[in-house]
Parts: sequence; C-alpha cells; structure tokens
Amino acid sequence: MEAMTEFTEKETSSWPPKMAVCVGAVVLHEQRILLIRQAIGHSLGGQWSIPWGVVEEGETPEIAVLRETVEESGITAAVDGLLGIQNLPSLGWLGIIFACHTIAGEPTSDGVETDQVAYFSLEEILSFAEPFEPWCKWLALRVLSGKCNVIPQEPGTPYTPRQAFL
Repeated sequence: MEAMTEFTEKETSSWPPKMAVCVGAVVLHEQRILLIRQAIGHSLGGQWSIPWGVVEEGETPEIAVLRETVEESGITAAVDGLLGIQNLPSLGWLGIIFACHTIAGEPTSDGVETDQVAYFSLEEILSFAEPFEPWCKWLALRVLSGKCNVIPQEPGTPYTPRQAFL
C-alpha cells in the first residue's frame, strides 16, 4: 500500500501531465509535396523536412500547422485532414501530422529557420542527393505513393467549432 501512496503522490504533483506537441504539414500541390530545408543552427539544420513546429499556448494543432507552414515556407495552406500521429524520438514529444493543400504563395524561405523551400515529386525525392530528415522522407514517399489515408474533419460534433478528425 505504501508504494501505491508514493506513486499517487508523485502522479498528482505533476498534474496536468506535460507533453510537447508538434505539428507537421504534408502540403500537396499538383502531385508534389512541399519541403523545407532547415537552416544551419536549428534542430534539423541542413536537412529537408516537412514544415513543422511546436503548438504554442492558446493554439489548436490545426491552427499551429498552418502558422508553421506560412512562417517556414511562405505558403498559405488549408487542412484537408489528419494523416496521423507519431511519438517522436525525444521522450515526451508527440507529432501530429496533417494533410494540407496549397491555397496561395510561392515557396520562400524565411532566412532564419529555413534556407530553402521547394515542391518535390516522388521521382525528385528518390533521386535527390541532399540529406533528408529520415522520418519526413519516409512519410513523403508514402504520401506520394498513395500509401496513406487521410482522416477527414468531422463537422457537427458536440464540441464544434473545435475541429475533430474521426
């Protein structure tokens, strides 16, 4: 019984639980996927990846993914649905990945977090010599090969206008 009391006290002292939530955007435009190259000095410096970042206080994941996309790439996008979630390599970090499409803008790096931005086809990714973040490359290849399912937004839930993907 003593062990249970210690466990309960430890659990309640850290309530609510803490987890860093990241969002990533798989933005498609004419059968090509938007990729950004992280600038040197950032967590993925020199690697190509999908646009992504941390959900900020007061944001929903679907708003955060659109903000990160425009900040890192200059592209205004719209969310089509949820691709999935991924427990990230660092304990306590979770990635939520959204399927999106381009609304407006031209690929433009922000010059701070990113130093290059471009759309890539499946063939271009397969033959590209520069380094990719491995999970992002794997995901891009799956999406462009039609091996992913999109979970669409479910309108009219009891929590509307909060978005649900079911």
